[in-house]
Amino acid sequence: MRRTPLLLAVAAMAVGALSCGCTAGDTTLASVGMPAEESSMARTDGMMGATRSGGPSEHLTVTPRQQSYLDALVDSGVHPSDDLMALSIGAYVCQARAAKQSEQAVWDFVLPLVRNDLHDAHSSSMTPEVGDVDAATADYIRIATERLC
Repeated sequence: MRRTPLLLAVAAMAVGALSCGCTAGDTTLASVGMPAEESSMARTDGMMGATRSGGPSEHLTVTPRQQSYLDALVDSGVHPSDDLMALSIGAYVCQARAAKQSEQAVWDFVLPLVRNDLHDAHSSSMTPEVGDVDAATADYIRIATERLC
């Protein structure tokens, strides 16, 4: 009987580890928007897509597909706080799409990420307007779906 709490704790940790999508490698962004066979090859070949060359203050190296996504965001009026955050949001959208999540589930997950990104991008004491956050969220989801996924 005393083993039940331990068993539940171990099961909860296993579910958490499996559901987070974490891996030992840092190639998640490198494979965003690539067909499955290419993304698995990218992981095994050690290709790095979105990486910082020379440290955090240096240039971010992205694939042409990722650059197209970033350019489309700016063209639509979305100005991310930084490219790596924008790529992370896009990766979340693509992962949700691949997992066949509902539109509402994608929205509910991406909205707080976009809200925080807008707040960071404007770095003012003012909270972004709800309409601005909603519009940016819709743009992030649409553009990630079109350009990355």
